[in-house]
Amino acid sequence: MLEKIFQLNANKTSIQAELIGGLTTFLAMAYIVFVNPTILGSTGMDKGAVIVATCLAAALGCFVMGFWANWPVGMAPGMGLNAFFAFGVVAGMGWTWQEALGAVFLSGCVFIILTITGLRKMIVKSIPQSLQVAIPAGIGMFLALIAMTGAGIVVSNPSTKVALGDLSSPSALMSIGGFLLIVGLDYYKVRGAILIGILTVTALSIVTGHVEYNGLISAPPNIAPIFMQLDIMGAVAKGLFNVILVFVLVEIFDATGTLTGIARRAGLNMMDGGKGTMNRALFSDSIAITGGALLGTSSTTAYIESVAGVQAGGRTGLTAVFVGLLFLAALFFSPLIGTVPVYATAPALIYVAGLMLAELAHVKWDDLTEAAPAALTALVMPFTYSIANGLAFGFISYAALKLVTRRHHEVHPAAWVIAILFLVRFAFFSGH
Repeated sequence: MLEKIFQLNANKTSIQAELIGGLTTFLAMAYIVFVNPTILGSTGMDKGAVIVATCLAAALGCFVMGFWANWPVGMAPGMGLNAFFAFGVVAGMGWTWQEALGAVFLSGCVFIILTITGLRKMIVKSIPQSLQVAIPAGIGMFLALIAMTGAGIVVSNPSTKVALGDLSSPSALMSIGGFLLIVGLDYYKVRGAILIGILTVTALSIVTGHVEYNGLISAPPNIAPIFMQLDIMGAVAKGLFNVILVFVLVEIFDATGTLTGIARRAGLNMMDGGKGTMNRALFSDSIAITGGALLGTSSTTAYIESVAGVQAGGRTGLTAVFVGLLFLAALFFSPLIGTVPVYATAPALIYVAGLMLAELAHVKWDDLTEAAPAALTALVMPFTYSIANGLAFGFISYAALKLVTRRHHEVHPAAWVIAILFLVRFAFFSGH
């Protein structure tokens, strides 16, 4: 049955490989179960209910991505998107969290329309080749920054923005050791090297007392306080353009950029018809957004941490299904999940980040109209902590350079529209 649904043999994979890929992806993104309730809880939402909504929304997104798109992509409420929801819309603009959920739901409906009509696929096809190869490289650097910050290797500094952390700290030392372990195991073709690295660092943390073992099982909280509490009419009345448009722009390019990067890393089919294509992956993302809003959480999206699972062997939707099942299990095993420290997943993300930088070799460096936008795309992502911003700089610079060099005919019509929309966003909504 699994062979028929996920075409394991055709994708040169196995149930065991998909399980390892799913577990690796889940461990790399499980932090959202604890981070999302903290962020959304600042709006007045019940934190216990948000934990349940986060797990259920992630499971829903993973199941749709797995069974419908057959892609090894983990889904969950997105970082950055939840911050915009809580601090930009609710705290900054005075919306209620119910109205903000309504805006998320409407943005998901817009996504569904764009996907069904093929417009979103057209947007993906409009991405220039130079930007397509820069996207995974930029995501890689973004991943590395997130991981090194979590491990304490990189810290903030008021003078230099970032600085080297205390490498003698337990988190930094164990992250560096985990990284060396993963690279060494992968060099010798040991399957599951990334997962072994994560579990080894976690076990070492428990043994040395740097992580407290908080038990195994607890009953899930009640989701009733936030379930189906979205205020759609309130969202329409307060700001159909200035909030929902920003949600749409950020979501579409965060998700599209992430999916494109993962697809290139996994060698997935992007444009042809049928199962296992980008269009189905994009539709899965759209369904996850609307479903998540109904459950009571901010925008659900594809996770860049999925590349860790891909590198560990995940190649089909069965990986995503395993991730979804683990999120459901997280409802009952949240104390155990909390035992895995951030610095235990950091080595995996840093390792994968290095592999993703190899995509820059495919940039046409001898053509500045291609090379400059590619460089901007990759650099702006980590430096502004946003995949969407990297794509914005890439599209705008690509269109502008082609125009001033009289090569405007090389720009896809949809790319012109995207560049203009990003200019509008920066001109009128730069604060969001």
